[in-house]
Amino acid sequence: MRSQTAVATPVALFPGAEKIRSHPIATPVLFAALLGDALVVLLALAFSSWLRFDTGLVRFGTGAAAGVGWTAYLGHVSFGAVVFLMLLPHREIYDLHRILKFRRIAPLVLRTAMMWILVCMAAFWVLRAEREVSRIFLVVAFFTVTSAFVLWRWLLSAIVSTEAIASRLRHRVLFVGWSGPARSLAQAILDDRRHPYEIVGYVPLRRAPAARRHSVFVRKLGDAGQVGEILRDHGIDMVILADMNAAADETFALANLCEKEMIDFKVIPSCFQIMLSCLGLQTVSNVPVLGVSHPPLDNPLNALVKQVIDWVGGAVGLLLSAPVIAVFGLLVYLESPGPIIYRQRRLGCRGRTFWIYKIRSMKMNAEAGGKVGWTVKDDPRRLRVGAFMRRCNIDELPQFWNVLKGDMSLVGPRPERPELIDVFKEEILHYNARHSIKPGITGWAQVNGYRGDTDLTERVRCDLYYIENWSPILDLQIMLLTCLRQKNAA
Repeated sequence: MRSQTAVATPVALFPGAEKIRSHPIATPVLFAALLGDALVVLLALAFSSWLRFDTGLVRFGTGAAAGVGWTAYLGHVSFGAVVFLMLLPHREIYDLHRILKFRRIAPLVLRTAMMWILVCMAAFWVLRAEREVSRIFLVVAFFTVTSAFVLWRWLLSAIVSTEAIASRLRHRVLFVGWSGPARSLAQAILDDRRHPYEIVGYVPLRRAPAARRHSVFVRKLGDAGQVGEILRDHGIDMVILADMNAAADETFALANLCEKEMIDFKVIPSCFQIMLSCLGLQTVSNVPVLGVSHPPLDNPLNALVKQVIDWVGGAVGLLLSAPVIAVFGLLVYLESPGPIIYRQRRLGCRGRTFWIYKIRSMKMNAEAGGKVGWTVKDDPRRLRVGAFMRRCNIDELPQFWNVLKGDMSLVGPRPERPELIDVFKEEILHYNARHSIKPGITGWAQVNGYRGDTDLTERVRCDLYYIENWSPILDLQIMLLTCLRQKNAA
């Protein structure tokens, strides 16, 4: 009798629901993506071999390239194309969501191309190919294949993002319950024309209080007892439980119904407000638990890559900036005699304090009164040359030395003074989470306009986004944006 009651519970709470809407256009789109990828990679490799052996590039490198036509490399081209396609992260790159959202493809292709060169060099060496493989060919192929693949996927994304096609690919979403995170998700979907979802509406929870008015217009489709009918009548593809305060029987019934009807069932983890992109299912003594996994820079290989970038970038940056430091140091001394380099205690990774170095931009003993705080607009303590240095961030050039010492990174959250952090960590949610990595000379918050006396909540949000989504490509993007911002400021 108990088993009958348990099986009948979902039907009693959520009756109806027969089948989901199909997406017949999805298969042709994915097939076109796969076929196009193979063709583009093959043609790009063939073009690379032609560039290497039938153009002026034949004069460079070893004599092994002399007299070799591009057709002699057809075997290498075919092998390279197969390897490249095998190395592609297929589950991600052939996801309909990524096809619609082009910007997620480029980092995957770049990582694949880097791995492809290493695998091909190792394979040709192990197999002892009849002819030594041209390293110049591999370098040319890296740039050619990456450029051609990204261009092709941009074109494919532009085509499938047209409303006639995208409307037939989007997953129709129903929210069950409503919450702040649900509102944010709905707003993001409505704001993004290329988002792979279409919001159909929401249904309040059975025990939920009356819904308040909200800025995001999402229509109410019915009551909790009508979910089954709504799934059937509106062709729902995905159900999102937006409030984890739902009763256990409601959650169980909804999950069971979605499983039977082959509808995706998602839960917004509203009890987690930090590191959401690192949230995942883990096991503790073979028992599944939901928790926050380690962010990318907790991986030793990722940390090593970032450290190497910092060492190289710090050395080059310090070498190139030395003449600039000398010139502005002299100007500072002429306006206000005294030490040129100013040092200040800052809080770094894992709460470790260090001395940060700057070119002095203020008068001597500017903080003699003991008051700690940020500079303000038209600060009377600032030197004339200091105003220009701070606007162009020239005063921060000595921080390349902090990078070489290991106190800072080229990119990361900006370090703050311990005296200020004692206040911020109590007032701003998740503030101290930004100290899980090294602070940086520049960062995601800075290039988005949050520096100095700006909204700290938004700065923390940007810093956490960077920690969760770190990659060498993101670091490169931030450094390039920083250079562009400085050029515009100058």
